[in-house]
Amino acid sequence: MFKIIAGVAIVLVLAVAVVLVLAATKPDTFRIERSATINAPPEKIFAVLSDFRQWTGWSPWENKDPAMKRSYGGAERGKGAVYGWEGDKNVGTGRMEIVEANAPSKLVIKLDFLKPFEAHNTAEFTMLPQGSATSVHWVMHGPSNFMSKVMHVFMNIEKMVGKDFEAGLANLKRLTEK
Repeated sequence: MFKIIAGVAIVLVLAVAVVLVLAATKPDTFRIERSATINAPPEKIFAVLSDFRQWTGWSPWENKDPAMKRSYGGAERGKGAVYGWEGDKNVGTGRMEIVEANAPSKLVIKLDFLKPFEAHNTAEFTMLPQGSATSVHWVMHGPSNFMSKVMHVFMNIEKMVGKDFEAGLANLKRLTEK
């Protein structure tokens, strides 16, 4: 019996060591990005993105928790606008603040996740006119602490969040092409 327990313990220690070594090899930062071409002028898209009250019409996370509590503060839109949310495990708790708003081409958002885990990232939207359409580029980047790196051993965060970005851009396209 002792040999079985010792064998299991050795396997567990080796498994944990492998996970820790793999996590240590992950990058110290992450970057997720997606793009879409939207048949609307950049001014119309920028107006939707720079007003957090309009995010309920396109953000992929807005409908994941129907009971999510939202709060708005600071400026009504553009630089200084603040959006806070408190929800279930699907959306967590956090806060966003627009820190740069260069109409109609660029929006930079300070993104602070508080629950279920703490993370401080940056989201950026750039809108480039292409004839009568606009190329919209959505990026989120930030540091990867060691716990994030351990999560990255088991999950492909780029693909998971990338799917949400794709859904959000498709929603933004539908909303602004009306």
